[in-house]
This record gives sequence, structure tokens and C-alpha cells, in this order.
Amino acid sequence: MAVRTVGVEEELLLVDARTGEPRSVAVAVLANAERAATDTPDWGSIEDELQQQQIEIDTDPVTAIDELEAQLRGWRRAADDLARRTGARIAALATSPLPVAPEITVKSRYQAMTEHFGLTTSEQLTCGCHVHVGVESPEEGVAVLDRIRPWLPVLLAISANSPYWQGQDTGYASFRSQAWNRFPSAGPTDAFGSVEGYRSYADALVATGALLDHAMIYFDARLSDRYPTVELRVADVCLNVADTVLVATLARALVDTAVTSWRHHAPAPTVPAGLIRLANWRAARSGLDGQLLEPLTSRPQPAADVVTTLLEHVRPALVEAGDLDRVTAAWAELRHRGTGAATQRAWAADHGLAAMVLRAAGATTD
Repeated sequence: MAVRTVGVEEELLLVDARTGEPRSVAVAVLANAERAATDTPDWGSIEDELQQQQIEIDTDPVTAIDELEAQLRGWRRAADDLARRTGARIAALATSPLPVAPEITVKSRYQAMTEHFGLTTSEQLTCGCHVHVGVESPEEGVAVLDRIRPWLPVLLAISANSPYWQGQDTGYASFRSQAWNRFPSAGPTDAFGSVEGYRSYADALVATGALLDHAMIYFDARLSDRYPTVELRVADVCLNVADTVLVATLARALVDTAVTSWRHHAPAPTVPAGLIRLANWRAARSGLDGQLLEPLTSRPQPAADVVTTLLEHVRPALVEAGDLDRVTAAWAELRHRGTGAATQRAWAADHGLAAMVLRAAGATTD
């Protein structure tokens, strides 16, 4: 089996280097990137996002996980250097812990989104991690989407990194997912069965007028409009690059496992989207602390047991790709260290929210 490509998009906060408060300097950061092209990586890209207090960094598609990690670390360091020139830092936090009045990036699309969705858009300062995994055809891609659906909440739990919103502890490990799901097309889906089923459903959503266009198909996982990939969109941006790499490696293993199942004519799991939505909520609420819903039975189990179930599900794919030892070590580290949400709360308890944000900015680039 050929090793599939994997690429990552990370959305990052821009925060004041002295106070930790979000700063609307994306335009200046990107202008610095254009002027200092020789100082930025020659792979991937850096782009604007919905709000001026955030940017996005993208890797190239690669097959070697070591190369993916190197690209992520390289772009985080480069983006932080560009932000420092404006008196800011980047912080891999999925929501702003400190109070913020988001400022929409001046683009016609974002303005249209604000007019159409109102407060849902204007308050939407969230940072996600999107993983693109290569597929050979749309048919293979839809077969993957139908089979990975119940496992995606586990990736959300692993990545949980947004306990704070507007200066308050929300009680969630991933409040980003709660804010993001205010968009009408966000969240889990039922199985599509075929490419025609996927496209007809997407067309029907757009035809309602509730969405601006097909680019607003915000499913937890979808076919990419730009690349020959499936795009897994459920995760928070991770504070630690190691966790981003773990999520990406597991995403590829899930895709490989799904394709093998499809090629052997095994049916897709029949877990309804409503139960997956509850699994997402459970993952968002407590991350890896407490319980998660077991993906195929939807019954609560200790979070560590559910992650172990995921690892066993994808074990053959991890072995085939040479990723088993890496994932085993990364999971052991994550269990010992805790999620980004747990780390944020611990640092905030010791030093307060502002100091925690600055410490997180340092951790973002190691």
C-alpha cells in the first residue's frame, strides 16, 4: 500500500507580546511575510483568516510524519518572528482566554458572512486544526467519510485546547467546537452512501439559502474542493506540535483503515449523526478528563479506554505506515502531560490568564 499524503492547516491567535491580549495585526504580519519572503519557509503558506486577530499556516502534503512535524515547527517559528515585528506573538490557543472584540478581515466574503449570520460571524474568533489526507478518487473519499464519522469525536478530545471564552472558564475543554457549531452546516453527518449522495446533500443545503455557497459546507469531515483529499476539521488547534502530529497521524490511519474496510466491502458503521453529535459534545465538555462515548456503541467509557479503542482500530494501518511506535509514545506523553485545555487551566491557576497566554505563546514555538 502506498503511503498517503497528509497536510495540516493551523489557525493561530495573534496576541500582544506584553499583555497577551489579541491584536488585529494580521495585515501587518502578512505584509512582513511578503517583504521577508527569503526568511520564510519555501514550503506551505501563511494566510489571513476570518478575523484580523488570527492567521493560518499551512504545510505541504507529505508522506513522512517527521517532515510534517518539521514543517509545522518551521512555520510556527517563522510566523512568530513575523508577528514579533509588529509587537505581537502567535499563540496556538483555540479561543482567546482574554476578553476580545473580534475585527473581521476586510474581504467581501467575510463581510457577506457577517451580514448573513450576524453575531455568529462577528463573535467567531476560533482556531481549528484541519488535516488533509490524500485519497485516490471522490468515491474513495466518500467511503472514507462514511466510515470515520464515529471516530472523529476522539480526535476532538485529544486536541481539546479552548477552555476559556471572553475571560471566563467555560467549563468545557473545547469551547471552540461549541462556538463553531453555531454555523448551520457545522458538525457530524449521516453516511452518504455514494458520491452522488454526498453532492446531492451538499447541493440541498446550499439550495436552502441558509449557506452562502458550497465553501460553507462545514462538516466535521468533508471532501476538499481544492485538493484530492478528505479534510478532517473537527480538532482544536493544539498547543503542542506533538499533539498536532498525533492528530494528523491518527487521521491518516483512520483513512487507511476506512479504505481497507471499503475495499473488503464491509459496511459503514450505522451510528446516527445525532449520537455522534452527542459524542462531540462529550468530547468538548471534558476532553480526556472523565468519559467519552465509545464510537460504535455510544456508551460512556473512561476517556483513556476510548482512545485505546481507537488505537486498536487503526493499529494495522499504523504498523503498515511505520507510525505505531511514534503514536504509542505520543499518546503516553499526552496522558502524562494532559491536553492543551488542562495545561491552560493549570498555568492560569498559577499565574493568571494574561501570563498564561504569554506562556502559551512561548510553548507554541517550543
